[in-house]
Amino acid sequence: MPTAHPRRSGAQVLIDQLRIHGTETIFGVPGESYLAALDALYAQRNSIRYVICRQEGGASYMAEAYGKLTGKPGICFVTRGPGATNAAVGMHTGFQDSTPMILLVGQVARETTDREAFQEIDYRRMYGQMAKWVCQIEDARRIPELVSQAFHTALNGRPGPVVLVLPEDMLTDEVEVPDAGPYKIARGAPAAADMATLRQMLEAAKQPLVILGGGGWTAEACADIKSFIEANNLPVTTAFRNQDLIDNRHPNFVGDLGIGVNPPLGKRIKESDLILAVGPRLGEATTGGYTLFDLPVPSQKMVHVHASAEELGRVYQATLPINSGMAHFADAAKAMKPVDSSAWKAGVAVARADYLKNIEPPELPGGANLAEIVKWLNTRLPDDVIVTNGAGNYAGFVHRFFQYRGFRTQLAPTNGSMGYGVPAGVAAKIAAPGRMVVSFSGDGCFLMNGQEFSTAVQHGANTVFIVVDNGMYGTIRMHQERDYPTRVHGTELKNPDFAAYARAFGGHGETVEKTADFAAAFERCVAIGKPSIIHIKTDAEAITSRITLSKLREQSLAKKH
Repeated sequence: MPTAHPRRSGAQVLIDQLRIHGTETIFGVPGESYLAALDALYAQRNSIRYVICRQEGGASYMAEAYGKLTGKPGICFVTRGPGATNAAVGMHTGFQDSTPMILLVGQVARETTDREAFQEIDYRRMYGQMAKWVCQIEDARRIPELVSQAFHTALNGRPGPVVLVLPEDMLTDEVEVPDAGPYKIARGAPAAADMATLRQMLEAAKQPLVILGGGGWTAEACADIKSFIEANNLPVTTAFRNQDLIDNRHPNFVGDLGIGVNPPLGKRIKESDLILAVGPRLGEATTGGYTLFDLPVPSQKMVHVHASAEELGRVYQATLPINSGMAHFADAAKAMKPVDSSAWKAGVAVARADYLKNIEPPELPGGANLAEIVKWLNTRLPDDVIVTNGAGNYAGFVHRFFQYRGFRTQLAPTNGSMGYGVPAGVAAKIAAPGRMVVSFSGDGCFLMNGQEFSTAVQHGANTVFIVVDNGMYGTIRMHQERDYPTRVHGTELKNPDFAAYARAFGGHGETVEKTADFAAAFERCVAIGKPSIIHIKTDAEAITSRITLSKLREQSLAKKH
């Protein structure tokens, strides 16, 4: 039951509420707009860790990665104006990735609002499309109520980010107010009639296929859905950058959907007669630019399970929409009587063989073959390793050749946001210090948030950061060669010595120019016990794992002529 408290400042009430809701870590950059909250955090420094970051974009990425990894809202604290605008990149990632997180923004004093005071922004307008809810707390007595609402909003339904705006004078007001209790998660469950219909649809199918994705999963839900897949011998794939929802070594896993999908898998999806999409929004990346399914009514029968009723029918009209949380649906699916799977048994084996063939590294130009390096890591890394990456063509090598072992071994932005890999690698090691963390970035991707390597050193986050350097913004160069061959402009990069960069911050650095040298470099990084960077120099010709730069240009020129 809520209990009364002695007189406290708004900042003290705020920090007390965060503690009550289970907050253990806050990522942020200090600012004068929330000095009172920093002082209140000092009083709680033994129960809430404040991770000092170097830029608010890195801090918000860390909060997003923390929320994705733990299932609890990642908390980010930033100052007004420039701090809040920098933090927007992590908020957009959290929104599209369905990640619970709460952004706390210091604000100008209430008496100066609507004058364009120093660094003033209307955050309701700014964050309107990037958050589930934006609230400015005008009265310190309402802090327990509104913080509770923020946690419930971030977690319930489709998880996502919430913004709480905190006028600096409100934080210093002294009030007498009782605390709220800790949040409680509420999830929908499938109706018995829906599960009966699902079973009838499975019985009638000849080529069913499961797609797992989205937010709101738990380890138990993943185990239950795996049992359902095994009992019905169903082929299973995962949505873009959701590969960790099932062990990729499982015989029923047939690959992931996303940018550069394995062609046989794309063909199999189109030829399927029943799609069981559990959790994903079925966004652009997962559906191959909305080409794998007809709009608005797919040619395949479709069962779409999602925690948010608003997502059902938003793009695709499913044959059977089911509004349910992942845990409740997975539990009901596990309990469902299995159907006869003989009609598609052979197809599962063929699909699995196509997947295994796809993850065999090809010959690539240059001394360092990233596909071979990822394959080696696939055999070396422990089952509970956390692999993070940002966005760029290099990430396609990780997604294709690394087999994610299970729940929350992958942290990657489904919104394709660059600069995510380093902050996510820091946050993962802080959240799970006993697990190995390996972070991938491209050369362009790394320097968008490379300053957070300093945060890793300061907070003892001994992650191994791998920088793949081909001297360009590779994804944009690929599109450039495809659409405007030979007219290269604005995509070249002049890069530093990334190994020296690591040493400058007090970390460890290695440079790899040959595939054979990577294993020893990696083992030295693991053994040294400090944040490390492995600078891999790759050939620009190896633009993707499927085609060289020259071949791409040649094909593009042929089409134009």
